[in-house]
Amino acid sequence: MKFPIALALMLPLAAAQAAPATDRYAAVPGFFKAGRAMGSSSAVAGDSKGHVWVVDRCGANDCAGSTLNPVMEFDARGNLLRSWGAGLFLFPHGFFIDRNDHLWITDNHVAKGKGETVMEFTPSGKLLRTLGKPGISGTGPDAFHEPNAVLVAPDGSIFVAEGHLPVVGSARVIKFDAQGKFVKQWGGHGRGPGQFEMPHCLAMDSKGRLYVGDRDNNRIQIFTQDGKLLGQLTQFGRPSGIAIDKSDVLYVTDSESRNAPGYGHHPGWKRGIRIGSLKDGVVTDFIPDTHPTPEANTTSGGEGIWADGKGTVYSAQVEQKQVVKYVRR
Repeated sequence: MKFPIALALMLPLAAAQAAPATDRYAAVPGFFKAGRAMGSSSAVAGDSKGHVWVVDRCGANDCAGSTLNPVMEFDARGNLLRSWGAGLFLFPHGFFIDRNDHLWITDNHVAKGKGETVMEFTPSGKLLRTLGKPGISGTGPDAFHEPNAVLVAPDGSIFVAEGHLPVVGSARVIKFDAQGKFVKQWGGHGRGPGQFEMPHCLAMDSKGRLYVGDRDNNRIQIFTQDGKLLGQLTQFGRPSGIAIDKSDVLYVTDSESRNAPGYGHHPGWKRGIRIGSLKDGVVTDFIPDTHPTPEANTTSGGEGIWADGKGTVYSAQVEQKQVVKYVRR
């Protein structure tokens, strides 16, 4: 299979392209009617019925000890249809809805027999299977350490990206078959090609190429489903969340770029959502972070993102504790 030059070679497009439009998307205030205060979230996605699902952190930034339901289903108008999941998670992080409308959720923390897992649920909340060992951290083929993201390919293959801290712990992508059997892994800490520092998010394009948001390296790396490196994208900022619609338009949310030295150091880059087609790699739109002083925060703006491909973008935010709907003007 041949890949487009702009994608395979990853020429420095960012320096040559025109400034993206910043006024073509508008927020819809108060769209989600959860019936309670929303907590921090990095998880939002839509299903085949046109409903939007949000997984928050139980009205706070952690679900440990909470009796709230973190998994919420909303109709197309933002009305809450149902919620479930109380007591199942510590720190829900990554989220994916597969072709059967099954919900896949990663639990990024570990304590007292919970966490360090990837769980598959029906829309009604029935647990179908668990990958990993609940309450046990590990870096082997059957255990996780800080699983950040999960993605299910059209053939049922399961990909998990893990490692939420730079330099320490794990930094890998793991592939399982449709039955959940370990197939292979790749990555490891580093700044070189194919290495990761905080592989935070996953997406797949129409050709089946796997995009890994390599957050602390300020890039997205692109792989075959067997782990062969194809190239990288740097013009979309420091990726906390990525989504690709059916037309191969890429949506990337940057919640951490900072001019100051230290964590998040990415001078000259503003936080927000960058949008552009994978056909040419050009960033055409930018939705700025709404926090008035983003430099003062470790993270602000969207960490999770989903787009319906019809002009609507959803941003799941940690610092602001909300999920925002944006519509194309």
